[in-house]
Amino acid sequence: MTYLYLDFDGVLHPDAVYSTQGRPELMKTGALFQHAPILEEALAYHPEVKIVLSTSWVGAFGFEATLAYLSAGIRERVVGHTNIELAAVDMYSTLRFSDLTRFQQIMAHVESNGITNWLALDDLHSQSQDWPSSHAQHLVLCHPDTGLSDPEVQAALNTALLERQHAR
Repeated sequence: MTYLYLDFDGVLHPDAVYSTQGRPELMKTGALFQHAPILEEALAYHPEVKIVLSTSWVGAFGFEATLAYLSAGIRERVVGHTNIELAAVDMYSTLRFSDLTRFQQIMAHVESNGITNWLALDDLHSQSQDWPSSHAQHLVLCHPDTGLSDPEVQAALNTALLERQHAR
């Protein structure tokens, strides 16, 4: 099994989403989740992939409400989210979840669940952070404006998924 840590903003639509009256609103040309069909198509060849939400939407709108925004094809693969109780993760127990970088959030989930086969799909734009080079093979990096619509990102995702499928 492969776990895909999925960010929304800058991946499934441009990174210009703001909460307006408690609901997400895209403040650029396009539509929320406009690139979701690209992800669904890529995952169609990988039924073993399960999704863990690594998006700020879970903290802002709640897990169930966040799930409701997803298409059925993506939603049925979701097995959890990274917004976990850090007291259970020794190395981060003195921090608040919001203080962690996206990499640290994902690693806390990976380590607390004993996950070895994983990949992150993220733009990392919303936080000034670096993804450690020691874990570069786990990241498919999107441009915050184009997300999954970029053919190079699509190719990188497909390659990474194939590599993980053969690593099982």
